[in-house]
Amino acid sequence: MTREDTLPTRPMPKAPVQKIDFNSLKAPSGYIPGLGRGAAGFTTRSDIGPARGAGPGDKPGAPGKTPGKDDDEAAMDDTKFDEFLGNDAGLFAQGEYDEEDKEADNVWESVDNFMDDRRKEQRERRLKETLEQFRRNNPKITEQFADLKRKLSEVSESEWEAIPDIGDYTIKKPRRIEAFTPVPDSILSGAATSATGGPLTSVSSSDGTLSSLPGMASGIASALPSDLTAIGSGRGTVLGLKLDRMADSVSGQTVVDVKGYLTDLKSVHVSSDAEISDIKRTRQVLRSVIQSNPTHAPGWIAVARLEEVAGNPSDAKQLALRGCELCPANEDIWLEAARLHDAETARALLARGVSHLPVSVKLWLAAAKLESDADARSRVLRKALERIPTSVVLWKAAVDLGTGDEDAKVLLSRAVECCPQAVELWLALARLETYDAAKKVLNRARRALPLDRSIWVTAARLEETNGATAAKVALIIQKAVKTLVDATAAAGGGGGGGGGGTTETAVRDAWLAEAEQCAAAKPPMPLTCHAIVRAVHRYGIDDEDVLDSLSADAEEYLKRGAVEVARALYVCALDLFPSDAALWRAAAALEKIHGSAVQLIAILDRAVTHCPESEVLWLMLAKERWVAGDVTEARRVLEAAFAHHRGSESVWLAAFKLEFETGEQERARGVMAKARADALATVYPKVWLKSAIVERELAGPTAASLKALLEEGLKKFPTAEKLHLMLAQLEEARALVRFAGKAGGMRKDR
Repeated sequence: MTREDTLPTRPMPKAPVQKIDFNSLKAPSGYIPGLGRGAAGFTTRSDIGPARGAGPGDKPGAPGKTPGKDDDEAAMDDTKFDEFLGNDAGLFAQGEYDEEDKEADNVWESVDNFMDDRRKEQRERRLKETLEQFRRNNPKITEQFADLKRKLSEVSESEWEAIPDIGDYTIKKPRRIEAFTPVPDSILSGAATSATGGPLTSVSSSDGTLSSLPGMASGIASALPSDLTAIGSGRGTVLGLKLDRMADSVSGQTVVDVKGYLTDLKSVHVSSDAEISDIKRTRQVLRSVIQSNPTHAPGWIAVARLEEVAGNPSDAKQLALRGCELCPANEDIWLEAARLHDAETARALLARGVSHLPVSVKLWLAAAKLESDADARSRVLRKALERIPTSVVLWKAAVDLGTGDEDAKVLLSRAVECCPQAVELWLALARLETYDAAKKVLNRARRALPLDRSIWVTAARLEETNGATAAKVALIIQKAVKTLVDATAAAGGGGGGGGGGTTETAVRDAWLAEAEQCAAAKPPMPLTCHAIVRAVHRYGIDDEDVLDSLSADAEEYLKRGAVEVARALYVCALDLFPSDAALWRAAAALEKIHGSAVQLIAILDRAVTHCPESEVLWLMLAKERWVAGDVTEARRVLEAAFAHHRGSESVWLAAFKLEFETGEQERARGVMAKARADALATVYPKVWLKSAIVERELAGPTAASLKALLEEGLKKFPTAEKLHLMLAQLEEARALVRFAGKAGGMRKDR
């Protein structure tokens, strides 16, 4: 057989068959093109005509336009609606916009702008009042609790600690997620088989095998629900057998806690792969650190905290203990080991720590904090003070644990001997002593700390508390400032004692801060505050900048709520610039808001004495006298104002208002008569207007004197609108009277 015989043979090609031209065939009856693919029932443009309207050369019967009807529809087209012209906009659509149209539009636009400007001020004022009313009715949460937030500064540390925890008092009840496990089909089929008379099986508790129970099929249908309960118990037995096999699968050792299996699952913290990989890398790095440098305490602390975060507290404890053995001279590793262990072990660790580091304040404080009894804490702190008598922190902790003022005095007396540079200990001892003993304590403190300003300020406050005069308090503060400035200058700088900057401005700011603390103290110390401000108000300020600096500082302290400091700054500024009316008005505004009526009247009395040319100050004083109920004194003030401001419209009108609103219309008429007789005051239209008002009140709305007064006023002020209106009202009232008289006569004739 040759190779050609083994090759597959290709079938012979068939003769070509002529294709059928379906387009030339006749469509069957009822055939609709495109109906099978859903392309039937649409309309094309050729069915409804062209999209454009007929042009000028088109015939009236051109497709797409119906004469008359289409024109009406175009006229009513909503898209051509104009806000000003309405649907008639099409009437002028063919017109041209020329310069006359542009000029007319500009004129109307200017008219609109003018009318808008006339109402702009009223509209803005109305909007502002609405906004303020809304803010008053709907204040922010921060504004509602602003006063309570400021009072938080008065809460002591013991009160903070006494605030109880609120716990979990959520209103919504937590959703209970109930999980239902479907019964397997095998159990259901077995139960059905048992119910129909099949063999009933039971689970062996020894090996978990199934065995049939013959003779138990009869009457099983009536006991089916109890059998299903038994089946559920069987499932629990099977699960227990599987857990037993898992427990004994590793060389006979138990690797799974059967009883706590589910509990352990709940406590497992599932970390992401990224966290696990980060922990592993960090563990490798820290292990290399403690291996290369085993005496590096921060490395041991870091690796112990890493194991704690990773959920290995036992490893963390072991590493911390190992760090304590290798780094016994580091207090942080001892504190870390004590934190990781329980209280008893922590006490033992801290005892070992203080044996290696007897001067470590942190270890002694931690050991005292572990004690639950106050006496035990006091014993630990006293033992610590025997080792470290110069520790201010330990002395403070021991004083805080004292049972009374006497114990605190004893401890502080010893504390200031051991720590003479601790100013807070000196001040605490002075606060506990009597007046004479406190003076001695402060003198000793001043000798020990000659450059500390707080000791001098405490001495001044002590004198003020015990009823000293303002002069004595000021003398102490002046001596303090002079002593500290001279000592600082001799030392070549230093900032005025006890802190502060190295410049004079920093020294001044530090003293003003002391004044602010005196004003905010409980109870406040205004004499000391004023004395400090008066002693340093010009310190470090150029002469040409004194007024601006004092005014700016007063405004700043007023914004911060330090009213007494701002008042003291204004007093100092007024002593330097008594003829500045704006400064007097600012001081009066402060007293009006934060002071009493007596203080306000007192400062206004001084103001008009130094600035008699300021009519505003006279008017303010007269008003405050009137508001206080002293009308006679208010008249006296206005009489004094007339002497300095003869012919002043404001003073005349204020005098009229005082008399008119207090019910003295005759006196008000007399005041206005004097004003009209005054050549300087008769040039004011309001003088004639107020005269007409009081005349109408006294003589009546139709009096001849009122008409004469109005006509005389209109001769002087022909453009006074209100005078014209009052005259028109008078004539209208007279006309009504005449008409009423005529009507009465006609009725009488009838």
